[in-house]
Amino acid sequence: MDNTTDVREFLMSRRAHVTPAQAGLTAYSGTRRVAGLKREEVAMLTGVSTEYYARLERGNLRGVSESVLDSLARALQLDEAERAHLFDLAKAAAPSRPAGNRRGRAEVRPSVERILAGMTGTPAYVRNSRMEIVAANNLFFALYTGILSSDTLPLNLARFMFLDPRSQDFFVDWDTLADDFAAALRAESGRNPRDRYLNSLIGDLAAGSTEFSTRWARHNVRFHRTTRKTMRNPLIGEIELTGDALELPGEGMTMIAYTAEPGSHAQEQLDFLASWSNTVKHPAEPAVASPAPPKPSQHDQ
Repeated sequence: MDNTTDVREFLMSRRAHVTPAQAGLTAYSGTRRVAGLKREEVAMLTGVSTEYYARLERGNLRGVSESVLDSLARALQLDEAERAHLFDLAKAAAPSRPAGNRRGRAEVRPSVERILAGMTGTPAYVRNSRMEIVAANNLFFALYTGILSSDTLPLNLARFMFLDPRSQDFFVDWDTLADDFAAALRAESGRNPRDRYLNSLIGDLAAGSTEFSTRWARHNVRFHRTTRKTMRNPLIGEIELTGDALELPGEGMTMIAYTAEPGSHAQEQLDFLASWSNTVKHPAEPAVASPAPPKPSQHDQ
C-alpha cells in the first residue's frame, strides 16, 4: 500500500502549524502566502537542501536516515506521538516490508481474564490495536449498561463512536473524545498501513461519518495513555472518571482501567454500580433490595 499521500499531507499539515517566530526565524514585514513555515525554511532548519525536503514533502521517505528524520521532527516541533508517527511512515515506505495482513483477533489469556474479574471496584476492559473491546469485567458492563454486554463482544469503539448515534448521548464530551479516537486511529494506521481490517474500518468510518472524515483529514496523531471521560449512565446519571491505558507487552493489547478520586461523588457512583452489578449477576440468589443511587454532593450541584 502506497503511503505517499499520508506522508505528504502529514508534513504539509505540520509545517502549517509552525510560525517563523516559533521556529526562531527572523520575521519579515509583508504578507506571507503560506500558513506556517515555507519549504525552504523547513529545509534550512532540518539541514538539508530545499530540493531534498521537497522530495520528502512529495511523500517519498524511502531511504531517509534516522538523523534526518530526527532533524525534521525538531524543525517541525513534533511532539512525541507525531515524531513516532513520522518514523512509522518512513518504515512503511521501505520497499522491503512485506505486504499482507496481521493475524486475526488474539484470544485474551485466562490470567488476564482473572485480573479483570478481580478488579471488582474498577471498571476495566481489554482492547486490541484496532479499537475492539475483546474482554471486560462486570463493573465495566454495568458502566456501559444498554450498550455493551458479554454477548456483544467484540465491540469496536471507533464504530460505536462515529457510527452509533447512542455515543453522542453516552459520552458527554463527545467532540473531545472523537478527536482522540481519530488521532489514535491515524497513529495506528501509520504503524500498520497494510492491515486490511484497519483499512476497511477507516473506509467505513469515512463513508459513514462526516465527523470522522473531518478529523481524519487533519492528520493529528495522539498516544492514548490517560484521559478523563464523562459518561451518562441510565442508573447513576453523569459520572466523570479517569481512564489509564496499561500495555500488555507482547500481546498487542491494552488494558484500560477507570478510577475515581477517593471519597468523591464519582466513587460513590462506582460503589453503587458495583453493588447493582453484583445483584443482577446472581438472579438465583434470594432477592435483596437494590441500594438507592447516591445523591449528588454539594460540590457536584
